[in-house]
Amino acid sequence: MKSGVDSLLDAATFHALDQPPAGPAWNQDELADLLPAQLHPAAVLVGLVPRRDGPRLFLTRRTDTLRHHAGQIAFPGGRLEADDRDAVAAALRETEEEVGIAPELIEPLGFLDAYATITGFRVLPVVARLDPAFTLNLQDAEVAEAFEVPLDFVMQADNAEQVQAEFRGRMRHYWQFNYGPYRIWGATAAMILNLRRFLERKP
Repeated sequence: MKSGVDSLLDAATFHALDQPPAGPAWNQDELADLLPAQLHPAAVLVGLVPRRDGPRLFLTRRTDTLRHHAGQIAFPGGRLEADDRDAVAAALRETEEEVGIAPELIEPLGFLDAYATITGFRVLPVVARLDPAFTLNLQDAEVAEAFEVPLDFVMQADNAEQVQAEFRGRMRHYWQFNYGPYRIWGATAAMILNLRRFLERKP
């Protein structure tokens, strides 16, 4: 893979913005016994920040007081609202609301594969280039902090660990990355691995 976010600005790298992935989420079969009949549409922003030492992934840590996903590492995002034109609009809106990055500082590139969560959402990850000149204004009720992880770190296979745990009567498997004080696991780690698969296919 070439270094630098500019090398990722190829429309063929991801699902095109005008052709979002349709059909079931890529992990839906393995969660068949956990999911409701109807999944709610949602979107997250997989932000890539060009830095001098290489591109970085933009992530947040949720506050410890949230009802769902308290304290977890996540991409900015959430449920599609009635006023959202599409998943891209939802991801941009949620990013501005959660961390204060304005839409004009975000360049959407394309989609990863859809991902189903055990909380009943079908998530479309929107890959985007973030202008490194952004400033943050965190929504304290939802976001405790924002941080960046080198893309090179998540591209290294040895940095992803598969873990198993019992959940609702049987053993489940999930992935995690440990980066400094941060444990990146569950849906966020799975989406990062999906991003890695797209980038590994890029010539």
